[in-house]
Amino acid sequence: MKDLIRLLRLFKPYQGWMLLGMLLAFVTLMANVLLMAVSGWFITAMAMAGVAGVSMNYFTPAGLIRFAAIARTAGRYGERLVTHEATFRILSELRVWFYQKLEPLAPARLEAYRSGDLLSRIRADIDKLDNVYLRLLVPVVVAMLATLVFVLVLWFYDPLLALVEFTLLMVAGVMVPWLMNRWGASTGQQMVTTAAQMRSALVNDLQGMGELLVYGAADAHAAHIRQLSQDLAAQQQKMSGLQGISQGALGLCANLAMWGMLLVAIPLVSEGKLLPPQLAMLALFALASFEAVMPLPLAFQTLGETLAAARRIFSLADMPPAVTEPEQPLPVPETLHFAFRDVDFRYQPEGTDVLHNISLDLPPAHKLAIVGATGSGKSTLASLLLRFREPVSGEILLDGQPLQQYHGEVLRQHIAVVSQQTHLFNTTLRENLLLARPDAGQEALDAACQLALIHDFISSQPQGYDTWAGETGVRLSGGQAKRIAIARAVLKNAAVLILDEPTEGLDPETAQQVMANLVAHATAQRQSLLLITHRLHGLEQMDSIHVMDAGCIIESGTHAQLLAAKGHYQQLSVSGKLLVEKIKT
Repeated sequence: MKDLIRLLRLFKPYQGWMLLGMLLAFVTLMANVLLMAVSGWFITAMAMAGVAGVSMNYFTPAGLIRFAAIARTAGRYGERLVTHEATFRILSELRVWFYQKLEPLAPARLEAYRSGDLLSRIRADIDKLDNVYLRLLVPVVVAMLATLVFVLVLWFYDPLLALVEFTLLMVAGVMVPWLMNRWGASTGQQMVTTAAQMRSALVNDLQGMGELLVYGAADAHAAHIRQLSQDLAAQQQKMSGLQGISQGALGLCANLAMWGMLLVAIPLVSEGKLLPPQLAMLALFALASFEAVMPLPLAFQTLGETLAAARRIFSLADMPPAVTEPEQPLPVPETLHFAFRDVDFRYQPEGTDVLHNISLDLPPAHKLAIVGATGSGKSTLASLLLRFREPVSGEILLDGQPLQQYHGEVLRQHIAVVSQQTHLFNTTLRENLLLARPDAGQEALDAACQLALIHDFISSQPQGYDTWAGETGVRLSGGQAKRIAIARAVLKNAAVLILDEPTEGLDPETAQQVMANLVAHATAQRQSLLLITHRLHGLEQMDSIHVMDAGCIIESGTHAQLLAAKGHYQQLSVSGKLLVEKIKT
């Protein structure tokens, strides 16, 4: 219930639209019942008048029937228009709200979730929440108001008529929905889970289809998706069966109400307490009144499914971010001087340290390289510097102040990053580059791409910079995508440039030239450069180098000093040269 209340609070900005939709639904229902009841009375009265050979005023009831018919048609159109407008606005608001909740969680908190699962939550699960307003709130509110009106109207004729109507409306509008909710809640929750698993599996399999085909695993994954599809179909079939039972039960209650009216009203007609035309009117009135409760069983049958989707959304939205932003952040200084002081970090509270006792400085216009084997903790330093994570102990300083006192989003505006995992969006190369600086002109694009040695490739394409990159850059090679990412980082022209394995996927000659261009650019722009790499080319021009192993800094100095020390760095240098020579031959 608390999940439902929380959803209603999120709907509050659109309560005007919601109330208007409920009012139109109520007016439409009343017009339909009035049309049925007055039509029954009018036809019967006209027949009796014809048999008796007397005249009657048929203008008033005919006008009332026309008014009810027009009101029903206009009300139905207006109700559909307003309720769907309200629903679309609510879903739009929910998606924005959910995205705003997700953004602070990235990347640290979202690493445990597959992309297909996140897509399922932000699209399918939120779509499920349209049931709350359209299938639950509107039908319940309208049914409650309508039941009160129907009982009062019948009480005016006879209390026993009102009792029959009220009893059967309670059976159809309370007992049947309660049973449907009880029988369908677990199945609805299973449907949400199964559908989410199937979407996640489909997204992951499509993204990795090449590997599945190469290793002959496509059939096994197809069988898994087929099983999920069969499970979902079975669950949907069960829900459809429950819906059929509920509709049959409601039809039975409606017909029992009509016969109940007749059984109670016929003696009243005989006693002269009711006129004969009123007998037909009351019977049709009772039959039409059950339109008020017809949507309720389906609403409560799908309630479990809806609440399961809401819980999936809230479970992620309520997750605390890995980094807490300050209430009164400090302004980011013009010159950025970062310093790590005895920093320890671990990914899991009970896990081992990934970084241990790290101390280093990155002054303005300084070129710093972090060298080490894969898994030594190099990339974690960049993550901490960007405020994607916070150290377990020790501190990171910016201009002498703790980094936690600066807002992460504002801080990242002054830092450009080339990460190991290059991501290109499914749009043109131009649009991918302009993410870094939307107002950049063609001259700036050309300069950045020339520096990254990708300009010639782009110019050779028929559409040039308007060439489509494809999903995750699938239309480019790994090296081309990496150089697009480098050009994008250069284009930002930030105070600090972080390069995490920037030459991965490039041939040695291209890698050396790109690194030389980046170092020259950083020097000319007085840009701080943090290079994270396991390759040693281009390190001669670094102002300082730290060698990491198992999360610790084991050596520090310049390129010449470290080679002269004949330690771990010198061994890496020899191994790297041998590897380059082997590749060349």
